[in-house]
Amino acid sequence: MAPDPLVLRPIGTVSSPLIERSDAPKQGFEGSPEAWLVLDPELRPAYADLAAGQPAIVLTWFDRAERDVLRVHPRDDVTAPERGVFSTRSPDRPNPIGLHRVEIVAVDGDRVRVRNLEALDGTPVIDVKPVLDASADA
Repeated sequence: MAPDPLVLRPIGTVSSPLIERSDAPKQGFEGSPEAWLVLDPELRPAYADLAAGQPAIVLTWFDRAERDVLRVHPRDDVTAPERGVFSTRSPDRPNPIGLHRVEIVAVDGDRVRVRNLEALDGTPVIDVKPVLDASADA
């Protein structure tokens, strides 16, 4: 029996001043501008409890990434030895899922303002998760 197909449904998109890949820092904490997650209003009950000041993990789909890349020079440093993409944070990979630890700055209806997100404008958002610590019960 064949497995069910994997289907991802975006829950929103990124609205950011970062337009070109060359504009984006390698990691969000390296100087990315604040950005908005523009979320699907039909999913409002799922994100109703997000609040300013919370850390979160945002998963994105790097829709402009190259999916056939298996090895890269880390951080595009050609003097560094090539490594397999699964041991790097390269956006170019067989399944270009972005993982971003952000801080929620504001919530305005169906928009969530975050800092430390290096995703480009229009990038599909596929999930938002809380950052858990040892005392968390979520």
